[in-house]
Amino acid sequence: MTGNDLLPVTVLKRKAVVYVRQSTPGQVQNNLESQRRQYELVDVARRWGFHDVEVIDDDLGRTASGTVDRPGFERLASGLCTGKVGAVLCLDASRLYRNGRDWHHLLELCGLVEARVIDLDGVYDPCRPNDRLLLGMKGSISEFELGILRTRMLDAARAKARRGELRLSVPIGYIWHREYGLGLDPDIRVQEAIRLIFSRFRELGSARQVLISLTADNFHFPRPSDGRKTVCFDWVPLRRNSSSSRVSSEVSQRQKIPFPGQR
Repeated sequence: MTGNDLLPVTVLKRKAVVYVRQSTPGQVQNNLESQRRQYELVDVARRWGFHDVEVIDDDLGRTASGTVDRPGFERLASGLCTGKVGAVLCLDASRLYRNGRDWHHLLELCGLVEARVIDLDGVYDPCRPNDRLLLGMKGSISEFELGILRTRMLDAARAKARRGELRLSVPIGYIWHREYGLGLDPDIRVQEAIRLIFSRFRELGSARQVLISLTADNFHFPRPSDGRKTVCFDWVPLRRNSSSSRVSSEVSQRQKIPFPGQR
């Protein structure tokens, strides 16, 4: 697995790709140690003898569960198809994938071009049955870990719900009050903006038509400027390419949350 014969000169002449990924934006901002360790794989690649090393970090803040697009992983796969990549380096298997489909696809590509997979434990040649078996086991473990994490998060949410402490995110214009539960934002300007959206929706009957109408009126919509606290807002004009989801979110809640004027 770690013999020098697994990195022949023909492989070392190619490019080594360091794949960097973290699952959530929160990890990107707060878990800087993981980032540092992943970027240090550039030095690992050079110690193995690679001179041309590329870092792909387009997927920072993106999960590898298969539920979101990963442009960085697509770049990696495309690079392997060209035959110019000699090795893929990652901190551990879970950085590359959390579902078997992506993992086996990557192994197939590496096997076709005789590229290696390198982590902190050593070098793996997907063309060799023993190495492929070990990589397959790492893949199964990573996928199993994701299932365990999901189960724990769901169990924790259910426990909070049973105690009446579960708080889900609500659209802009509404807040959770510790004593009274769900209520309107105390900011009068925010309330007026939400009321106007619902009023236009009752009049026009379409979220898209509401967006077009408000855009024509140069309507400004509140956007949180303090992260998740949603206490301070920036007022920005609506644009079709960036704000349609916000307006749709507001009007789609009318069956779930009483809008102004309803009880």
